[in-house]
Amino acid sequence: MSIQTRRERERAERERLIVAAARELAEAEGWDAVTTRRLAAEIEYSQPVLYSHFKGKDAIMAAVAVEGFAELAAELRAARTAVPPGRAALTAVGEAYTAFARRRPALYDAMFTLTVGLPFATPEAPAALRAGFEELSRAVAPAAAEGDDPGLLTETYWAGLHGLVTLMRSGRLPEEAHDRRLALLTGRFAAGAA
Repeated sequence: MSIQTRRERERAERERLIVAAARELAEAEGWDAVTTRRLAAEIEYSQPVLYSHFKGKDAIMAAVAVEGFAELAAELRAARTAVPPGRAALTAVGEAYTAFARRRPALYDAMFTLTVGLPFATPEAPAALRAGFEELSRAVAPAAAEGDDPGLLTETYWAGLHGLVTLMRSGRLPEEAHDRRLALLTGRFAAGAA
């Protein structure tokens, strides 16, 4: 192994360590607790080492978000492919999406509510973002009617899911009716799907 290969491997490992520490701290104490000073102490590296990997907290949050999108895409894919296409897949994807948001609130915030500077809905969007959207799109496709724009239809279903999650997490919608709301969204949305 060359010295260059070893250095690249060590650099990648430090980046994984920084991202993992940020995620852990955010889930335990919220994103306000995540500072470069605190992360440096957590991983036992100096702040200049952190800055050699990331420009600041926003860049670390963006890395966390991309990692989260990859995880969400995998969970949506597993949910979608475990059931027949159509209404069942749309229901399974909606349940997986909302369960992800419930289990990982700080990660969900980095992905969808905090400003992290990631490009959405453009060719420059990271592959993990596109993969998550594609999984939603595959679940939504059977609900499309003649002339529907598949991208807009997917965005509308996603907006419905995000709205339910956000309103429930903020206490504006009671938790106990979540399953019924999700069933209503999916049922109305997929009225034409098998």
